[in-house]
Amino acid sequence: MTDLLYSEEEEALRSAVRDLLADHCDAPGVIARTESDAPHDLAAWKALTDGMGLAGLLVPEAQGGQGATHREVAVVLEELGRSVAPVPYLTSAVVATEALLECGDEELLGRLASGRTIGALAVGLHTAPGAGFTVVRIEDGLLHGELTGIADAAVADVLLVPAEDGGLYAVQTSSVTVTPQVSLDLTRPLATVTLTGAPGRRLGDAAPAVRRALRAGAGLLASEQLGLADWALTETVRYLKDRKQFNRPVGGFQALKHRLAQLWLEVVNLRAAARNAADALGGGQPAEETALAVAVAQAYAAPVAVRAAEEALQLHGGIGMTWEHPIHLALKRAKADSIACGTAGAHREALAELVDLRAP
Repeated sequence: MTDLLYSEEEEALRSAVRDLLADHCDAPGVIARTESDAPHDLAAWKALTDGMGLAGLLVPEAQGGQGATHREVAVVLEELGRSVAPVPYLTSAVVATEALLECGDEELLGRLASGRTIGALAVGLHTAPGAGFTVVRIEDGLLHGELTGIADAAVADVLLVPAEDGGLYAVQTSSVTVTPQVSLDLTRPLATVTLTGAPGRRLGDAAPAVRRALRAGAGLLASEQLGLADWALTETVRYLKDRKQFNRPVGGFQALKHRLAQLWLEVVNLRAAARNAADALGGGQPAEETALAVAVAQAYAAPVAVRAAEEALQLHGGIGMTWEHPIHLALKRAKADSIACGTAGAHREALAELVDLRAP
């Protein structure tokens, strides 16, 4: 039977990442970044990658990585979710890295593992595993086309671009036009990428690489959503213990206790689903079982994360509505995550197909 509890090593990793993020990604600092022209915190990224080697967790040691598993990556993403950290970890260290692992490009993989090169898969953030995706044209060996909804393209050094010939191409962002899009989540900005005769190096076949990358992205996104939901619950409980009304703590009122108890149950269930998805991704299980675990996690994670953030906003009262309080960061990330890597509805449909319970 699979043990989904956190190991001592995973808890030590959590503690180290949390301490680092407390120094680099405090709420006032993250909010200030969202108001600037540089929303990504590259100092935090450098500390996570150069200092701790976290960009290479999924990369084998022989290729310059740490040779860890998806379970360790899930712990990192939980902490990044808690702080709504504006770093391209999911996009570069998970999604782009998984695509390169499928293609077997060791040179670029090693650069991403070091964290000194940031990669992004040029597929819309909303795309579910197995869904269709936009490809670019090839004319005279150069790439032409427009791709929208590309997360963290603004900070990427290299884009992994799917083309009409079925190939996946490495394209330097210096040879394309990256135009910011208005996005709800200011800590994970989206962009339109325009290629007008951009040179690219073929890495391998796009379809299996994109499918593997998005499956891992969807499965591990549940851990980010777990961290976010757990932070929202913890902060709300703390606030309701301190806030007094009618000369007693607000958290002592029965109706609020019931709301918090229900939310706690949902967060605990989300933890089980997210841990199961991370374990399945790294455990060498059959593809169908892994797809099942990912679909279950994502079908459950999005509504819980959004509800946790909404409850936090409401139960904090007036202060929760202010720009200075970080709840709005969590709510925006939760809402954006709810359509990232496919909606909960799309994952429920995939789940129904996998267990042969299709709608009539």
